[in-house]
Amino acid sequence: MADSTRVLEQAEALLRRVSPEGRRMRQRARQRRWTAFWRRVKLAIAAILAAALAAGIFGTFVAPLGIGGVFLTLIVMAILAFAILMWPAGAEPTPEKLVQADIKALPLQTEQWLERQRPALPAPAQRLADGIGVRLEALAPQLATLDPAQPAAVEIRKLLGEELPELVSGYQRVPPSLRRDERNGKSPDRQLVEGLEVVDSELARMTEQLASGDLHRLATQGRFLELKYRGEGED
Repeated sequence: MADSTRVLEQAEALLRRVSPEGRRMRQRARQRRWTAFWRRVKLAIAAILAAALAAGIFGTFVAPLGIGGVFLTLIVMAILAFAILMWPAGAEPTPEKLVQADIKALPLQTEQWLERQRPALPAPAQRLADGIGVRLEALAPQLATLDPAQPAAVEIRKLLGEELPELVSGYQRVPPSLRRDERNGKSPDRQLVEGLEVVDSELARMTEQLASGDLHRLATQGRFLELKYRGEGED
């Protein structure tokens, strides 16, 4: 029984690795890491150039640097570069921060938080988390122009900032040895999967509603322009 369970888990993990959603989420995570790395490299180069410029100005207008000054400048450059490259990354998103996040940044922060929770989830839930991440990617541009006071924004904030984190955190609070034990006909693993399915369907509904609203406004604006300028042309 233990061997068959292990084989099933390995098959599920392989399925996730080859799924389009899983590949997309890993690609986005790599892109974020590389973007952050090159940002640090650029900052380090800017700091080195600034230190060299400062040393050059000092040596030109104040006093010659000499060998000791040049050596000290190189040490300062190395320290600046090392400090920037090794400086700890920004604070990681947490459920507490998701509740307070700006609506425009909420999809990305939720995606990053969910990505870190994924290893602790069962394989079916991991696949659903991948799909939710893809939906969050599609939702982000729609929220960029959404008024935070609108009912849609409040609904999305509640789903992403409260209900989803509580679902995953509640599952993680269950001891691993009890997560497959059924209580009232459902195990914690199953409850988590069903909860993520609800979140996924809700995100699909919200995205469709927002897109329909955008299309409606676009059609209205296009009709207005058509009537206005065609009417003027006919006059």
